[in-house]
Amino acid sequence: MGRLLAKYRDWLLGAGLLCAALALMRYPQESMDAARDGLSLCANVIVPSLFPFFALASLVVELGLSRYLGRLLEGVMAPLFRVNGACASALALGFVGGYPVGARTAIALYEKGQCSQTEAERLLAFCNNSGPAFIFGVVGAGVFASGKIGLLLYLIHLLASLCVGVLFRFYKPREGPGRGKTDRIQFETVRFPAAFARSVAGSLTSCLNICAFVLFFTVVLRLLALSGVLDALAGGLCALLAPLGLTEVWARKLLTGLLEISSGVSSLTGEGTLSGRLSMAAFILGWAGLSVHCQVLSFLEDSGLSMRTYFAGKLLHGGISALLAAGLARLLPLERPVSSYLAEQVDGMIQLEFSRALSVSAGTAWGLWLIFVGLSVAALKKSSRKFEKKRV
Repeated sequence: MGRLLAKYRDWLLGAGLLCAALALMRYPQESMDAARDGLSLCANVIVPSLFPFFALASLVVELGLSRYLGRLLEGVMAPLFRVNGACASALALGFVGGYPVGARTAIALYEKGQCSQTEAERLLAFCNNSGPAFIFGVVGAGVFASGKIGLLLYLIHLLASLCVGVLFRFYKPREGPGRGKTDRIQFETVRFPAAFARSVAGSLTSCLNICAFVLFFTVVLRLLALSGVLDALAGGLCALLAPLGLTEVWARKLLTGLLEISSGVSSLTGEGTLSGRLSMAAFILGWAGLSVHCQVLSFLEDSGLSMRTYFAGKLLHGGISALLAAGLARLLPLERPVSSYLAEQVDGMIQLEFSRALSVSAGTAWGLWLIFVGLSVAALKKSSRKFEKKRV
């Protein structure tokens, strides 16, 4: 059976590559334009927004600061999510840094022995989240023209993520939260220059890896749309989900969002009820898209961690987000215009150039670094006092 599946898989891959080659020859100019759009997105948004957070996450793990954060946050992380306190760094960075900073931090924690395999798999289910800059700027101001809706979507996104984390505390229930290496009192003697060099080099590699996937999916989506394949797939999805009232237009939007998050949310401008658009946007933000999943899987490849919990967590995240958005859209007066000041401030986020985007991202990362260092020093002092009392 396995050989048969492998045989058909190879045939399908071969047919897919042949179709891609034919599509590139049929639409050469359009493919080049899509590639330019992807490169522009990487240069102006992806690299400046993610690189500082990747470097920060690597430094937090390399220098062992997450272990000392664990001492302070053990009482919160263990009861809620059944993971040790060191995992809080992945959750915090995932909420602020955006995709896929949280997942990269969780994998680094596992590779450094600061959490068990089960804890890392629980963490991956809910720590990889969209950042506030994308939700406020691109979705709130760009798609819905409302800072209020951007704020609501971000809060829904965070709440749904925490709900997924609570649900996954029952994953492998016999295995409770471990302590990893958080029970040590003294810092490891890691030289800052060496840790900094490894963090910068690893972060640059991660960014280039992500940009490759962004570029690939930008071109693929353009070719699927031009060749009519996307419309055909949308028609099939519409027929499958017709009992739920899904039209072909909405099926195309959903399919685009399943493949790539930015294109998916951008397709929600214009027609449709506010409740429907809001629910679809919340689902796409929670699901994240196949492009983001490929980025995460490239980090997971050699880690030995399960991919099933990650995919199950993202599917739950999207579903819970959509339900929360549908309910809140009926309860809250979202049709009222937001104040012009807030709209202008949020709308400016999607027009950031490289230098401004890098400055904002680096400043936020620097602020988080100071917070991490301060909390780690506080935890170290607390541990030292306990150790001295035991000696006395």
